[in-house]
Amino acid sequence: MAASHTSRRDFLVASTTGVAGFRFGTSALSGAESFAKPPSAAAKTTILFFLCGGSSHVDMWDLKPDAPSEYRSLFRPISTAAPEIQLSEHLPMTAKVADKLAIVRSVTDHGLATGDHHAGYYYNLTGHAPDQTFKTQGNNRRPHSDDWPFMGSVIGSRRPPHPELPQIISLPHKPSRPPFTRPGQFSGKLGPLHEPLYLIGDHAEPMKINAPSLRLQTSKGRLDDRQALLGAMNRARADLEANASIQDFSAYQGQAFDLLSSGSTTSAFDLQQESEPTRERYGKTLNGMSLLMARRLAESGVPFITVFWRENQDIKTKCKSAGGWDTHGSNFKCLSDYLLPEFDRGYSALIEDLSNRGMLDDTLVLVSSEMGRKPKIGDRRSGGVAGAGRDHWTACQSVVMAGGGIQGGQTYGKTDKYGELPIENVVGPEDITKTVYHAMGVSDLNATDRGGRPINLLSEGRAITKLF
Repeated sequence: MAASHTSRRDFLVASTTGVAGFRFGTSALSGAESFAKPPSAAAKTTILFFLCGGSSHVDMWDLKPDAPSEYRSLFRPISTAAPEIQLSEHLPMTAKVADKLAIVRSVTDHGLATGDHHAGYYYNLTGHAPDQTFKTQGNNRRPHSDDWPFMGSVIGSRRPPHPELPQIISLPHKPSRPPFTRPGQFSGKLGPLHEPLYLIGDHAEPMKINAPSLRLQTSKGRLDDRQALLGAMNRARADLEANASIQDFSAYQGQAFDLLSSGSTTSAFDLQQESEPTRERYGKTLNGMSLLMARRLAESGVPFITVFWRENQDIKTKCKSAGGWDTHGSNFKCLSDYLLPEFDRGYSALIEDLSNRGMLDDTLVLVSSEMGRKPKIGDRRSGGVAGAGRDHWTACQSVVMAGGGIQGGQTYGKTDKYGELPIENVVGPEDITKTVYHAMGVSDLNATDRGGRPINLLSEGRAITKLF
C-alpha cells in the first residue's frame, strides 16, 4: 500500500520540496527522456492560478441573467473588450483584458469525482479521475507516493533543468492544513526530484514571500548554515535510505546548496525590485503579490508556477468557508466585497503586465479551481435559501486560459439555461491538462514507473486545439 504524506512531508531541502519518511523510488524519467527540447513554438512557462475552495462559475464567467430567481446570480453581466464575452459586473478590470481570454464553460467531472475538495484538487491538478480511495476516504484521503503526478511536475520533468532555479514553484502556501493536505499537487509517480518548491507567504506581510531557509543567505554564519542544513538532511537520511535512492538524496543536497549560493534565487524572489506603481496595480494583498511574484519567476524562466489562492481567516465565518472560494454561505456578499475585487485587480494586472512586456505569447495563464458552485441558491449548512450560499458542484465549472498561443476573445462550450450542465463541446479536466501540455510542447508522455514498467502519464483526454 502506498505510503501517505505525513508531517515529515514538510521537511524542506533548502526549503525546496524534499520529503523524508516517504516511500519514493528513483525518478520515473531520466537522461534525454527527462530533458527533451520543446518545440520552438511552444510556450516557455505556465502560470496556474488556482482558486482554492471551488469558485462560482455562474457568478463570474457564465452568468445566466434569464434563469429563474432561485438560480440567477445577483450580479449583472457586463460587456467586455471582446464582443463574444460578458463577465460579472464585479470583474471590471478583467473585462478590459477579455480580448486576451478564452473561457471554457463546459468543464465537467463526467460523474467521476466525489464532490469533495480532495478529489477536486486531484482531478483538476493531474488530469486523472479520482480512484476508489477518494470515494471511501473523502477528505481523509492523503497524498500518496504512487499518485499520478501534478501537471507542473510533468512539465518540469520534460524541460531542460533551469541553471539556478527550480523547475516547478508553488506559492504562497501548500493547500491545505495538515493532516488534510490536498492530493494532486505533488510529483507522485515521477519521484521526489520533480516536486515543487513551495514559497510561503502570510496575509500580514504580503511583500515577504520566500522559501524559509533562503533567509540563511543574509545571515552572518553562511558556512555554518550550510553545514547545519547538511546536518538536518543527514538526520533524515535513515528514512531516505530505507525508502529512496541515494542518488536522489545526493541530488537534493546539490539543489539545496545551489539555491543557498545563487544570487539569482534571491533576486527572483525580491518583490522590492518592483516599482511602487506596479505593486499597487497588482494590489498589495498576499494573492496579488503572489501573482506579481509569478510574473517575476516567469521572466526568470521557471517553466511552471502555481499560485494557490490563500484563504483569509478574517472572512471565514462570513462565508461559512475556510475564507476562500468555498462560499457555502453569503455567497454574493463574500464575492462582491472580498473575493472578486482582489481577484479582479491581481489577475487583470498579470495579464496586462505580461502583454505589455511581450511575454504573453510565451506564457500560458490558466485559471482553474477544484469545482464550480451549485447554480441553485441555498446550502443547508448555512440556513438554506436564506443563507444565500452555493454548495459544491463538480458537474460543471469554467476554466479560463490566456497567452501561450491561445486565441483570445472567445468562449468554448456551452451550459444549459441554469448553468448546471454542459450541453456543447463537453470537456473534462483531462482535456484541460492535455491542452496545457499541448501549449507547452509536451507531447511524449511515456515514462517508466519505479518498477521499470512502461506507463503513460496521461492517456485520457485530448487537447482543445480549437483554442489556439
